[in-house]
Amino acid sequence: MNAHATPAPWSPDVLGDEWRARTIHLGTDREGPVEATLVRSADGPRHHRAVLYLHGFVDYFFHPHLAAAFAERGWDFYALDLRKYGRSLREGQSPNLVHDLAEHAAEIDEAVHIITADEHHGHLVVLGHSTGGLIGSMWANARPGVLDALVLNSPWLDLNENVFLRTVGTAAIKALSHVAPRAVVGSLAPHYGRALHSGTGGEWDYELAWKPHEGFPVRAAWLASVRRYQDRVARGLSIACPVLVCTSTETGDSKRQHDRVMTTDSVLSVEQILARAPRLGADVTIEQFDGGAHDLALSPEPARSAYLTTVLDWLETRVPAS
Repeated sequence: MNAHATPAPWSPDVLGDEWRARTIHLGTDREGPVEATLVRSADGPRHHRAVLYLHGFVDYFFHPHLAAAFAERGWDFYALDLRKYGRSLREGQSPNLVHDLAEHAAEIDEAVHIITADEHHGHLVVLGHSTGGLIGSMWANARPGVLDALVLNSPWLDLNENVFLRTVGTAAIKALSHVAPRAVVGSLAPHYGRALHSGTGGEWDYELAWKPHEGFPVRAAWLASVRRYQDRVARGLSIACPVLVCTSTETGDSKRQHDRVMTTDSVLSVEQILARAPRLGADVTIEQFDGGAHDLALSPEPARSAYLTTVLDWLETRVPAS
């Protein structure tokens, strides 16, 4: 791991009095100073085991119920808002943009150092959702022996597009990334975000400036890096720890509004996740959830509770309590 930066002290978090946040300073990049943000309960460390949550694209941590579920089963819960996401987005920065996903390894390393060295947790699990699942998989592959287990919630392991865009289109984006790295090459459909947010009929309240329905521009350098990581997964990884891959039972339309946005994965392809998951390592368990949304932790009941119970039960069989 890299030499560890000196993080700021814990301070009140935007989620309220029960939460604390800690800024991780990461130097500068093309757009100036860069920071990430680690979030945890205000109670501080209470358990020997900890989980580190990595969010997806156009996302950040706003899931207190997820932390509560882990706490009830003897886990301290931490979440990392990656550089240029959520709490870590600074004025003048391009939201969510890095030119290489490998840049995120620095803040994950620092978060792990805080959790294990500063807060003295003896067992650590990473829980990654969507793009965070891809980033977490590559990080875990490069850090054998650090994690006790890796849990992936609808990980983005392949491009949910037609064969032409996955082949010829990908080659074109990789070429474009060298000459016009900031060129906009795509965007997200708004229907999933609208189905999530309480202001448009959903169940969840979060900051739309950090997680807008229409997303943020998908730029060439970022998507080219995603595709390189996905190519690595396709060739096969050697993640040393046990891996649990969770996904919905059904793929929904990712382009248009439909009645089952919140009961299918209407962002990624379930079939692609199932095809790529066994290539992550030698010990991979796959679980599917009927009625599960793209973020299984935000699914309507009973899929949400089924997902959380399955994850926590699986972890009990893989990670010792002391």
